[in-house]
Amino acid sequence: MKEDVIYISVDTMVKFMKDVFLGLGVPPADADICTDVLITSDLRGIDSHGVGRLKMYYDRIKAGIQYPVTNMTIIKETETTATIDGGHGMGQVIAHKAMSMAIKKAKKYGLGSSAVRNSTHYGIAGYYSLMAINEGMIGLATTNARPSIPPTFGVDPMYGTNPLTIGAPTDELFPFLIDCATSISQRGKIELLDRAEKPTPPGWAIDSEGKPHTDTKKLLNDLVAGTAALLPMGGQGETFGGHKGYGWATMMEIFSAALQGGSFLKGLLGWDSQGNRTPYKLGHFFLAINIENFIPLGQFKKIAGNILRDLRNSKKEPGESRIYTAGEKEFEAEKTRLKEGIPANKNLQNNLKIMRDELHLPGYDFPF
Repeated sequence: MKEDVIYISVDTMVKFMKDVFLGLGVPPADADICTDVLITSDLRGIDSHGVGRLKMYYDRIKAGIQYPVTNMTIIKETETTATIDGGHGMGQVIAHKAMSMAIKKAKKYGLGSSAVRNSTHYGIAGYYSLMAINEGMIGLATTNARPSIPPTFGVDPMYGTNPLTIGAPTDELFPFLIDCATSISQRGKIELLDRAEKPTPPGWAIDSEGKPHTDTKKLLNDLVAGTAALLPMGGQGETFGGHKGYGWATMMEIFSAALQGGSFLKGLLGWDSQGNRTPYKLGHFFLAINIENFIPLGQFKKIAGNILRDLRNSKKEPGESRIYTAGEKEFEAEKTRLKEGIPANKNLQNNLKIMRDELHLPGYDFPF
């Protein structure tokens, strides 16, 4: 079916998102951070984690399971490490502070890392790797998430989509940045398909009998009920390497729970034993590596750039005109969206109107 899509200017979208956060009680400086994380996702073409997720934060704050005012606590700190309790505040604010601490430590000591517990959804993991990249460093970020993926040969959703996101500066106009889940897809893309009223592709998800699950709306409900699961990278079983995605995701769970003494696996469901909603208690891990402590930054950038150029210039598959490296498509998407605006389909338009009207935000006469 053809989507009823309009494009909203970046400036309007930024102002609207910030006003929504402010209307929910998020302090101005924190609202700036939250908005920047979301608009960065939209600009890079990652529609699953941009303004499309704004209603999720809105609903969670309204439900009292995520706090608009972020009160973080430093549990332990050394020259190169920090352990942080996020106090169930705004995940973007918590993650920004945690990576900022890691970068500051890396500038002085060469390496810096931070581990976070009791946080909330923080948007695209790649944003925090980009923070380090922009300081001339290698950046790594990961997080756990509410369970939606089964272990290999299982059907019970035990762990989240647990991204392994890492990037590095280059001598090109854009860095290398791989920003993706350790699953074939993630819940945000299923939500995106739902808003577009499209089926879930075969091979992305299974039901409790291990059979393909393609009914998108039902899949979202079944994921909450624990009667469906998304599949790890490599897919079902071991034939195409599903055990590899499962293994990487498990390590991300360890990074996001064991170092900080946080919750894990089904402890992240967001429900207590009486069936009441609770904060999700997510954990994160961040690492910044100061390249200058190994080699001059310019030399590193040139070598990294040469690697990417050699890959893109290698022999192409018949019928293909181009080879990409990670971060290239996002760089091109940003140039396009700065001109054209951010796409909003009918269901997203409805969510924007709900937030505008319930918060009584003036001045947003959207063309829908």
